Amino acid sequence: MKPKKRTAKEKTQSRWGYFFIGPAIIGLFCFNFGPMLFSLGISFTDWDVITPKVFAGLKNYVELLQEPLVFKALQVTLYYTLLSVPLVTCIPLLIAVLLNTRVKGMSVFRTIFYIPSIVPVVASSAIWMYLYNPMYGLLNSIIRMFGGRTHDFIFSPREVIPALAVMAVWAAGNTVVIYLAGLQGISRELYEAAELDGAGGLARFKSITVPLMTPIIFYNFVMAIINSMQTFTQSYIMTDGGPANASLFYSLLVYRTAFKQSRMGYSAAMSWVLFVIIAALTAIVFKSSDRWVIYENGE
Repeated sequence: MKPKKRTAKEKTQSRWGYFFIGPAIIGLFCFNFGPMLFSLGISFTDWDVITPKVFAGLKNYVELLQEPLVFKALQVTLYYTLLSVPLVTCIPLLIAVLLNTRVKGMSVFRTIFYIPSIVPVVASSAIWMYLYNPMYGLLNSIIRMFGGRTHDFIFSPREVIPALAVMAVWAAGNTVVIYLAGLQGISRELYEAAELDGAGGLARFKSITVPLMTPIIFYNFVMAIINSMQTFTQSYIMTDGGPANASLFYSLLVYRTAFKQSRMGYSAAMSWVLFVIIAALTAIVFKSSDRWVIYENGE
């Protein structure tokens, strides 16, 4: 059977479609794929930006696999991911459930929870530096008020990563909005039927809300992993990788290597190792999704 011949109108619409998506495609190749391919190329060279590139083969990759500081940065980043991802995935869901209730003035509360997500990371880091200050910070002032033991927070090697993970929850307003949109798509009839059968609030949450929200939980979980593995600004501004490299995130080490040591080739190799790690973690999560993600069609 011969394919149906397109009409002149369809051809015109197709040309206009390519015309409008053209800038986005050009930008994608010029500002995303282009730099990625360039960084892959220079990862096999010795280059300090000033002198010409010298081909080095796999030297950079072999060297970084033998560098203790690289493994330290990976350990810090994975530890932060392990702490922050469950927090920024689960707590926003509970907040969204509360914000989905029919209470007078709920729009005000929704705005309050969303505002921190639009505050620039630099500004929010400055705010949390004040909150975490061990001498005059607000959190320690509250703790002293109740007779508790004060903490060093970001100035303690043991407490700095948990403190930064808590800070990540504060800026999870976008995740709350996504969850809220999903919750409002769940039919109220399901909750009413479960309530008539005698199911309590916790039972309805466990048997209706969580299963129907698993596709959105899956999306937020994947995005949380990707974002946490690329954490940079908070550590750069608040701790500069300290104390004692306890908050030396991998992205911060890549920045130092590239722009303070001028080892562009080596830092590009480090970036591609991070890319492979993130891709592997994402692939594992996608592989496991068949066991716990439930879609509307019942799959």
